[in-house]
Amino acid sequence: MHRAVTAAVVLAPLLAVTLTPVTASATAGYKGANTAAVQDDFNGDGYRDLVVGAPFASNGSVEQAGAVVVLYGSASSVSTARRAVITQATSGIPGEPEEWDRFGTTVASADLDRDGYADLLVGTPNEAVGGSQDRGSVTVVWGGPSGLQGGASIAPPAGYGDGRTYCGFGMSLATGDMNADGAPEVGVGSHCEGASFIGPFTRTGKPASSYREGRVGDVRGVVMGDVNGDGKAERFWLPGPTTGDLRGPVFLDILDDVGQAPWPTKLPYADGHAGQIGDVNGDGYGDLITGIGDDDSDLNETGAAHRGGEVQVLYGGPQGITTDQRPKVFHQDTAGVPGTAEDGDEFGHSLSVGDVDADGYADVLVGSPGEAVGTRVYAGTAVLLRGSATGLTTTRAVGYSQNTAGVAGTAEAGDQFGAAVHLADLNKDGKAEAIVGTPGENSDGCLWSVRGSATGPVLSGSVNLCGKNAGITLANDTRGYFGAALTSPHVST
Repeated sequence: MHRAVTAAVVLAPLLAVTLTPVTASATAGYKGANTAAVQDDFNGDGYRDLVVGAPFASNGSVEQAGAVVVLYGSASSVSTARRAVITQATSGIPGEPEEWDRFGTTVASADLDRDGYADLLVGTPNEAVGGSQDRGSVTVVWGGPSGLQGGASIAPPAGYGDGRTYCGFGMSLATGDMNADGAPEVGVGSHCEGASFIGPFTRTGKPASSYREGRVGDVRGVVMGDVNGDGKAERFWLPGPTTGDLRGPVFLDILDDVGQAPWPTKLPYADGHAGQIGDVNGDGYGDLITGIGDDDSDLNETGAAHRGGEVQVLYGGPQGITTDQRPKVFHQDTAGVPGTAEDGDEFGHSLSVGDVDADGYADVLVGSPGEAVGTRVYAGTAVLLRGSATGLTTTRAVGYSQNTAGVAGTAEAGDQFGAAVHLADLNKDGKAEAIVGTPGENSDGCLWSVRGSATGPVLSGSVNLCGKNAGITLANDTRGYFGAALTSPHVST
């Protein structure tokens, strides 16, 4: 449990410096940047790149303006030597660094303009816009042969959030091609209402069309992916805790043949605050995995997640995910799941789906940043659950903390190991690396990366990358928060 942690430990401020992006390999564009294998390939060299948000980064004396660090992938995975640090002070990026903006609270990617290079999406939900505090913004930074350069703002649809304040536009982001035209759509969550954007996008950030998703109210999470095998992504809106449903309802949203979205369908047995889609049972259909990190102790009410948090799985198929399906639920009281369920563990606060051992079944990495390690509150843990022909399983499940042999560092109160997690094949060996953010580590924040293998993650040779070495600088008594966001989902409030 973590209730003894003070807000100063959990929400420590951060300082970052803006750098000019390091020039990456100037090869011809890799055509297919919207495929899963190269979704995060910003420079077209065929290797996925790693995006790390530092939303509490300062810019000079401007506190919590926010920054995003991009580590370019290669045959030897990622390192801090090949990087770009992007802020609202970077040349070509719209806006300007302002106090408490928190640029980089959420990050995502897709080839929005169909030029063969993945583009970076950055959510800044605390940004003030037009005199409205915490209105929020979404920025796209364009990929190309020299990496990420230049950007544009993606404006909310007309009428978005009329008469409301503190919308937090950009608090969640998802991308997927819902009409199979090769141009991804973008879903954006906020406290006011969801927003949908139909691709392709122009270099001014203008989509082909957009509309407000007021039918489901405010949206904590949004998920996109193909769960019925028709080559078109479905979209799931996750409003988060609501009156009478603290576990969070799930709505299924599908574009029709003329690009319109009928009324979303509520999945009555599903719950979740954040989620991702991947094929955990290897049947060729995407499965929806959701996380609910908030339990009764977090919300001070009864009816939230299982004690300590949980994840749920709904399996896709020829009919997609239907209203009569009941999810498979995993928590730390489930036999075979490492750890013990305790108040405030936040199991499911972050999650990611990817195949760490190339067996054809996607695995699920689950972060528990509120988990105590011994007496060290909010030290954090991460748990890897394996995919199989029968679906997600606890067989060979493994847990990690900074007290695990082979993991860099030592578990300390407030580290928040697992605040963000990510599974992605960064060195193109066919096996996903497991990446775990530890934003409270030391003064700057770090992330831990371990390579995959035929037997799973190999701790020998794992690396720890920290904010100072990645271009984040600190001043006075401020702290870094490098590793707070990755392109896989985490709960942002």
